[in-house]
Amino acid sequence: MPKTKKKSKKKSRRSKQDTNSQTPALSKKELKAKKRKAAKQRKEFIQAFITTGSIGAILGLILFFLKDPKLAIAGGGGIIVLALSYKYPLQALWGFIIYMPFAGTITYWIGGGNALFQLAKDGFYIPAMIAMFQGLKRRKQPWILPKNLKTPLTILLITGLATLLFVNGAQQFSSKPRGQPILMGILGLKVLLGYVPLITCTYHLLKGKREFLLFVRTHIVLVVVCCALGVMQYMMLKTGRCQGTDHLLGEDLFKPTLEAKCLVGGSLVYSPSQSMIRLPGTLVAPWQWAWFLIGNIFFTFASAFNDPSFKWKAISFFGMALVFVNAVISGQRIALLLVPLLTIILLVATGKVTKLKQFLPIAGGIAVLIVGATILFPAIIQERIDSTVGRWNASPPTAFIAHQVEFTSKESGGLLGNGVGRATNSARVFGQGKLIETYYPKLFYELGPIGVLAFLACVTAITISTFKAYRSVKDSSLRGYGSAFWVFIVFISYQTYYYPLDVDPVAVYYWMVAGAILKLPEIEKQELEKNRNRPEAFPESSKKRRKKRKLSRV
Repeated sequence: MPKTKKKSKKKSRRSKQDTNSQTPALSKKELKAKKRKAAKQRKEFIQAFITTGSIGAILGLILFFLKDPKLAIAGGGGIIVLALSYKYPLQALWGFIIYMPFAGTITYWIGGGNALFQLAKDGFYIPAMIAMFQGLKRRKQPWILPKNLKTPLTILLITGLATLLFVNGAQQFSSKPRGQPILMGILGLKVLLGYVPLITCTYHLLKGKREFLLFVRTHIVLVVVCCALGVMQYMMLKTGRCQGTDHLLGEDLFKPTLEAKCLVGGSLVYSPSQSMIRLPGTLVAPWQWAWFLIGNIFFTFASAFNDPSFKWKAISFFGMALVFVNAVISGQRIALLLVPLLTIILLVATGKVTKLKQFLPIAGGIAVLIVGATILFPAIIQERIDSTVGRWNASPPTAFIAHQVEFTSKESGGLLGNGVGRATNSARVFGQGKLIETYYPKLFYELGPIGVLAFLACVTAITISTFKAYRSVKDSSLRGYGSAFWVFIVFISYQTYYYPLDVDPVAVYYWMVAGAILKLPEIEKQELEKNRNRPEAFPESSKKRRKKRKLSRV
């Protein structure tokens, strides 16, 4: 026994020596230069924060005395966020990712529903995007990624601007304008194309494998936190700590309301006596929460199978479990239907079914989740199944989509459509619009046939480029991430039921995931270059070395 301990100690010493030899030690001069650089960066950040903080505080005080405290927080905080986001774009993008799932909670619990708080996430994104694109221009690097997106995106942008100018403009200057058509069009165009630059931003944000894993793990942490809050929200409503809507009368029993908000998020319905539950989680509205759950099944699945750390695999599987639980208790039929269905599709599409060592534990875990949910929430699951079947029988998705296509084709408005933003939910603040609950008919109504074809060309270009990118990767872990994320790209690109690309969080996740997939080949190349001098990267050479050692001992 003592001998083995000595041998293990020797091996650990050797391994430490090997790792030290792989990463050359910095000289005293280099260490001093590194410390000076870090100190300079800290000093610059402190100075920038003090300057912007002072301006923000002055503006906040003015707004506090002239208007109200909430506007003072929005105005003063907004100045600080805008200035620092422009100066530190990479950090701002991380802030943007973290802020987004809590935007609804901050808007309604701190901002009291103020529209400025709803736009706060763009305070991180827009200055960071401008700063990054200015840097790309200086370095003469391409703005649009992937390259084959340039032509269809240009056509789509021209079509949108033409519709804004000729259709929205004509409506604005007509004798009886409905609302503010030009402002509606500007906001509609921002919703349609505003987050496309996230492809390029994310590509440059993820400098290497470390940043890529941080990107995925950040989403996993956000999923766990938000879904845990979603469970707490449900329990507070169930135990009566939040009143819900079950005490109301008539139609109010079935309408989401902000007055019933509980713990986190915005408007909700909780009328169990009527089998009517629609919870928003940490977001603004229930259906956004449903798509948050649907979108994050891809992140949790990819990380549960491919993260190099066992700890993070376990956390990711726990995140999957919480997504399943929230899909049950949130009352969203589409989440309850798509979360398990997409998990099965991912297992097949990513080839995990054939890898029994990986597949069986996850499949067993999913089976336990389903059985456990059935035991814990039998009435809720039965109600959701009955509701889904009833809704399907009353209005099958295929018939519903066909009806929307027929309706929009009759009211197409010509080649340029009826005006940008005319069927976009968030643009209704500037005038009355049409409620069209399917994405491509909605685009057809707004932009006409040219706009629909141009958008289809854009998402097809993204789908093809991301497929080629992840298929070119040989590393099994990175390729596993790529395959799971690519299924997400395909699913969102061509599905037309509802309009997740119009609203957070999927409207952000889609473009960021595309940028992450496009970065995978370069990340693999960087890892290969790092491993080139490491003995473990070449198992044959390490075996030869062991043989030489044995021979020398003999």
